Amino acid sequence: MASRTALIVGVGDGLSASLARLLHKEGYSLVLAARNRDKLSALADETGATTVSCDASEPESVRELFDIVPSPLRVAIYNPSARQRGPLIELDPVAVKHAIEVTAYGAFLVGQEAAKAMLAQSDEDGVRGTILFTGASAGVKGFPHSAPFAMGKFAQRGLAQSMARELHPQGVHVGWINIDGGIRNPGRTEPADRPDSMLDPDAIARTYLDLINQDRSAWSNEVTVRPWVEKF
Repeated sequence: MASRTALIVGVGDGLSASLARLLHKEGYSLVLAARNRDKLSALADETGATTVSCDASEPESVRELFDIVPSPLRVAIYNPSARQRGPLIELDPVAVKHAIEVTAYGAFLVGQEAAKAMLAQSDEDGVRGTILFTGASAGVKGFPHSAPFAMGKFAQRGLAQSMARELHPQGVHVGWINIDGGIRNPGRTEPADRPDSMLDPDAIARTYLDLINQDRSAWSNEVTVRPWVEKF
């Protein structure tokens, strides 16, 4: 049997790096995509991954990415997002358009190509693959001075819901993960008065793996992860 491939789009040194390390340990062959592939060299050396330069908001760039992704593609994860913060009346329309293109339109482009690839391949115990989108609490509620991020994440969440209802019966698991809190990425520290108030990226990655390995009789299409000390 051919090695299983996992594609991670929008790779940095935080959650996506934790996902790459975990999926590598699970035996997946990795393809890591980012606008700047040079920053991925150390992670690629560690995980044996193939790295690709990709602008996820550009259809041709996404098509070229999937042209080189080996089959069978069993996992596709979409991480990119863009923010444009500020009072509503002061927002730059061009920057807002870019933010939505990265967060929502890029998710559609990658989700569409991943679905095409997975539907065209044979299943593994009834499952053709898993497509996961990294969401945020902004996809559930909009915050002040953050309208573009809310617009993008709400659209991304709607995309994932629609894809799940269409693709689950065809053997493709689709999920949207609400990252409801700050991630303890390299270089970020928690306030002294709020220890353990950020999410551990390795712990989040294990939640993704749980979704990937879920039995299809009980697939989740949305999951929320949040620090245990945070008040609802």
